[in-house]
Amino acid sequence: MTNIDKDYTCGDFGEVTEWLQIKATVKTERLDELVGVMSLIDTNLLIEDLSDIDLKTCYGDLIDEKILNADKSHASVSYFVPKDANIADDMAFLRRRLAESGLPDAKIEVVGINEEDWANSWKEFYKPFKIGKIVIVPAWESYAAEKDEIIVTMDPGMAFGTGTHETTRLIIGLLQKYVKSGMSLLDVGTGSGILAICGAKLGAADCRAYDIDPMSVRVANENIRESGLEDRITCEQSDLLKQAANIVGGYDIICANIVADIIIRMTPDVSPFMSEKTVLLASGIISERCRDVVECFEKNGFKIVEKAEDNGWCALAVKLQ
Repeated sequence: MTNIDKDYTCGDFGEVTEWLQIKATVKTERLDELVGVMSLIDTNLLIEDLSDIDLKTCYGDLIDEKILNADKSHASVSYFVPKDANIADDMAFLRRRLAESGLPDAKIEVVGINEEDWANSWKEFYKPFKIGKIVIVPAWESYAAEKDEIIVTMDPGMAFGTGTHETTRLIIGLLQKYVKSGMSLLDVGTGSGILAICGAKLGAADCRAYDIDPMSVRVANENIRESGLEDRITCEQSDLLKQAANIVGGYDIICANIVADIIIRMTPDVSPFMSEKTVLLASGIISERCRDVVECFEKNGFKIVEKAEDNGWCALAVKLQ
């Protein structure tokens, strides 16, 4: 275990930065899985695991009483961000990835700000921004659209998908290239519903969106209703493709903005949802794992038609061989 005693650190020019601690706690036997998820966000992690302290070989009076009495059945992993940072996507990304990795019961805390303040204060950092011809506009912001811009209004709540994360930006860019009017679209791991909404705004006529997290399904349906797209987007709960509806002839576009391991797990099951014309857009892949995902696709009868990268993340456009 590593202890951090100070709330402030001095930068190169003497300035003082106040930090927030993003902390997740699970049962000790799931610690390695938690580290894997947290390392997708930050590699400088604080790991607190007291289960390996052997009191038989230690002098008890030299061990802090808090450690002696601590719950050793649980372990925590934390990372730190400046207090004025926009942690909205980090928090939602973490919640979703934990759910997808079989850790939906992980306790998540933001140390240094109470939950009510955090739930609202991050909004001041979420402003309209453009990805190609799509402009993502927070529901509480006003924006005057310019010619040919497509406005997507979002309130992500506690679900992943403000559009600011590299993984979401990458796949929205690919959607603009591959979605044509009248197409059908399947969004696996929809989060806030942003990709299904973008797809519908780009012309997709029949969109089906799924997420394992019931909170994400609720948030996505709220965004779909606010966008007036209930007649074109259906959003329901599903563990990847298990409860997902298939359509005759397969979908034209399939989106999966999840993590490498989950994409690999899904790959053997996705071909029945496809035809030879289907384009599968996979994102949420850290660059170091891209080769693993490519090899999995190729092993299962797919070919890579395009690769996009941004700041250590990659997205793939994939078709059947």
